[in-house]
Amino acid sequence: MMSKITPRNDNVMMGLFAVAVLTMPIWLMPIGASYPDLMQKFAIFGIFAIGFNILFGLTGYLSFGHAAFLGVGSYTAVWSFKLLSMNVLPAVVFAVLVAGAFSFLIGFISLRRSGIYFSILTLAFAQMSYNLAYSVLTPITNGETGLQLAKSDPRVVDALFVEAGAGIPSTNFFGIAMSGYGGFYFCAILLIVGFYLSLRITRSPFGMMLKAIKSNQNRMSYTGLNTRPYALTAFVISGMYAGLAGSLLAVTDPLAGAERMQWTASGEVVLMTILGGVGTLIGPVLGAGIIKYFENIFSAFNESILTSIFSFLPDGLQDVVVSVVGLFVGEGWHLTLGLLFMIIVIYLPGGLVEGAQRIRTYATKKREKKSAASHQPQIAE
Repeated sequence: MMSKITPRNDNVMMGLFAVAVLTMPIWLMPIGASYPDLMQKFAIFGIFAIGFNILFGLTGYLSFGHAAFLGVGSYTAVWSFKLLSMNVLPAVVFAVLVAGAFSFLIGFISLRRSGIYFSILTLAFAQMSYNLAYSVLTPITNGETGLQLAKSDPRVVDALFVEAGAGIPSTNFFGIAMSGYGGFYFCAILLIVGFYLSLRITRSPFGMMLKAIKSNQNRMSYTGLNTRPYALTAFVISGMYAGLAGSLLAVTDPLAGAERMQWTASGEVVLMTILGGVGTLIGPVLGAGIIKYFENIFSAFNESILTSIFSFLPDGLQDVVVSVVGLFVGEGWHLTLGLLFMIIVIYLPGGLVEGAQRIRTYATKKREKKSAASHQPQIAE
């Protein structure tokens, strides 16, 4: 039996989530994922997936073009670094606003259709954006080379307060460098804020309206309610989350390229959401973490590392084991991810969150049966 959702439960979940995120350097250490660059990716793509889940999980609209907003956020942030300041605050704010405006334009057109037609429209807009960034918009995006910082950039705000150094300055948050753990905790705090906003949206009347749209949009339309403004608002909010994630990619690594707008990046966030659990709060964050872990850890296992791991085996058996395992790690890590995704879709349509709920339900029932058996009165012979 599912527990009733109460403000207290939400507060507990929010507190546990914040503690888990802030202590990532500790509990990720045993699995070799506690270095700052990887944890930054966990936080950034967690934000990306949370925002996508608002559109896909709550509203039921599957977008294949969210990478466009990720790229727009990155380009906007880098231009902020070039023109204004290396302080990340204006870069993040402008990236979110520009991505929101861009998502409003695309959503206003794409939401004239639903279902697969909506998905194809978003994919088309994303590919148009990708190609424009490579060709027509080269003066803004610097084409295939990508937009990068230069010593000659004006940085007018910094020029008023900070004396220019010999090299290109690094990104900072009022003096705190955005490299290493400083960058991770900046991204982590924004992940916590993004999760909190997603929680409040889900529990709000607006969130209930989005769930109703997903459940039966036609029935709502028959009642005379215009659902399009709600869907458009969800699309814009989701795009702003993507713009925030894109700006953080530029914060931790100040460059922007059109490859961030490719359809593969849009497909990746779909996988993250489905893997973790569509429509759940924590699921997309889990999915993002697992995919980025596979991408960065499993892909690093080459033949020499596997040989050292299985060095305790006899030579003949060692070669066989290394050959078989090598198919699933290193360059073949996508095969492992694909198998995991197949298992999740077939046996756990609700994602990893559903799996955790099943385990919890099984453990609860087993405990209740054991408690009932222990309290059963003994019949004297």
